[in-house]
Amino acid sequence: MLKQMLNKAEEGIISLLLVTMTLLVFLEVVLRFVFNTGFLWAQELTLHLSAWFVLFGISYGLKVGAHIGVDAFVKTLPDSIHRIVSLVAVTLSLVYCVLFLYGSWIYLSKMKKIGIELEDIPVETWVAHSILIIGLGFFSVRLLQLLWRVATGQALGFSHTNEAEESMHLAEELAAEQKNNNGGEK
Repeated sequence: MLKQMLNKAEEGIISLLLVTMTLLVFLEVVLRFVFNTGFLWAQELTLHLSAWFVLFGISYGLKVGAHIGVDAFVKTLPDSIHRIVSLVAVTLSLVYCVLFLYGSWIYLSKMKKIGIELEDIPVETWVAHSILIIGLGFFSVRLLQLLWRVATGQALGFSHTNEAEESMHLAEELAAEQKNNNGGEK
């Protein structure tokens, strides 16, 4: 139940960020090039929205296997060794993430203490940059889930997008479509 709620919240937030960012940039372009005006705060908001989008996106990408992996060598290993290498890789990723979480906590606590606002938007910097903790927290949860799946034998390792395989599949579909189109013209 909680897992489904987190998944839906994550997908909803990512969608909302993408739509908001797209509409804001479109509106700013229209205002700037058609009416020779614009919002002073639009660029800063777009920058922060894109940062939030990226940091939410890394955990979502790990969940759906959208990250590109360089694992040609690891795939040649026997399953037991592949699993051990994956456990080490996920553990090192968690350590890296925890280090960034710690650094983010220190940074955000100092920004909160200082009380600096963003340049163009009346929002404190620590609030706008809190995505560091939120995004890395979501990513840590995804890494812990992957670690559990690998440790319990439910997964062999990271699931990655296989671009070469997808490209070959798309090329085959295109060739079949062209063959059908050429056959229909005669």
